[in-house]
Amino acid sequence: MDKAAKTELVSTLNGVFSTTGVVVVAHYAGLTVADMQKLRTQMKQAGASVKVAKNRLAKIALEGTDVASIASLLKGPTLLAYSSDPIAAPKVAVEFAKANDKLVILGGAMGATALNANSVKALASLPSLDELRAKLVGLVQAPATKLAQLANAPAGKLARVFGAYAKRDAA
Repeated sequence: MDKAAKTELVSTLNGVFSTTGVVVVAHYAGLTVADMQKLRTQMKQAGASVKVAKNRLAKIALEGTDVASIASLLKGPTLLAYSSDPIAAPKVAVEFAKANDKLVILGGAMGATALNANSVKALASLPSLDELRAKLVGLVQAPATKLAQLANAPAGKLARVFGAYAKRDAA
């Protein structure tokens, strides 16, 4: 890499670190190219991204950002998974790590909060923003459904009583 490309990479990473909601750091030694492609695809589908960069350049890019606490994790072959949604990147990384033991989660950061490997796993177990929205809609919708059932119940009971009288008179 020439100096201009390194400068461009550092500025790009700095922009990512400044605007992202969460960053997960993991070792990826031993992953095949196919495995990395699968991880990148899963991350992209979840709205997250994966970046492999030289640790030295990543540490330079971390300076002055909220997620600077991950600098100590950047040792050896590391990858950075990040997303604006605080659940997306950890969830995909943890699920991928369960299926593939070559991906080892080291930790991460959510804003100024440093996360260890267990914190990342706990974050991954939380429901996503879309799941929370669905639950909220369900909770709001349930009382309306109950009200509609209560409003229709007297008419239904009345109809059954009339039906019973009609059957009795017909017999």
